[in-house]
Amino acid sequence: MSTTTTYGVTGLTCGHCVAAVTEEVSELPGVESAQVELVTGGTSLLTVVSEEPVDRADLTAAIAEAGEAYTLTDD
Repeated sequence: MSTTTTYGVTGLTCGHCVAAVTEEVSELPGVESAQVELVTGGTSLLTVVSEEPVDRADLTAAIAEAGEAYTLTDD
């Protein structure tokens, strides 16, 4: 059974940002899909479907790899 979790991500401003985060998160072990709903100037929503919950440290590292300005929120 899959797990679906939604996270907040700040710093995303365009489609390129969305693509970068989606690509990096999708490469994490166990992630089946990642989708970002862009909220320019606010907190974008990252929805991750995975085999089991993704380790927050791994997710934070993947988002940082996508771009230094992108931050996983504490929500």
